[in-house]
Amino acid sequence: MSGTVKTPPVRLLVVPGLHDSGPTHWQTQLEHTWRGAVRVRQHDWAVPDIERWAERIGETLARQPRGPWVAVAHSFGCLALARWLQRSAPMARDLDDNNNGIRSALLVAPADPLKFGVSEALPCAPLPVASVLVASRSDPWMPFGSAVNWSRAWGSQLVDLGNAGHINVASGHGPWPLAKQLVERQIQQLHRQRRIERAHPLELSFAI
Repeated sequence: MSGTVKTPPVRLLVVPGLHDSGPTHWQTQLEHTWRGAVRVRQHDWAVPDIERWAERIGETLARQPRGPWVAVAHSFGCLALARWLQRSAPMARDLDDNNNGIRSALLVAPADPLKFGVSEALPCAPLPVASVLVASRSDPWMPFGSAVNWSRAWGSQLVDLGNAGHINVASGHGPWPLAKQLVERQIQQLHRQRRIERAHPLELSFAI
């Protein structure tokens, strides 16, 4: 009998911003190309209620089989995701299960919390999972300096996309191959982490 423990595959959780992401948006295209991807669907896409939006992330995950996820958020969805990660961190520590829930996050063109009056609801410390924040120097929804500050506060790797607008369809980011590349990189990092966690101490000693 094999002693190998089969772990569930890493799945993709799509967290759109205000008014959802349309059919030509890079989030939608990413969702359609990723097997098992799931979109968080808000009750009211026009009302940016950060607590309710964060709750929907948890409700969406609760309806799915247990397993690890990479969350890909855009605009106000980034703020809702950061809020959810902050709220769910104590629960994740209690479960002590590294193979379940959101394990990595891609935050693309976060909206400025000051525009929505939600700064106090957001974490000012590193997020409980590895994260990458993609920012634009010409984003009308977030000054680049603010994006840099939030990336530092959240412990996120910063990707400077230059003058890329809000990184949406209007700015020419319908098809956006970099999104897929960044997600694949995050999944590879999760796989490496899982191999290390499952490795026998002797295996690790030989690897050093």
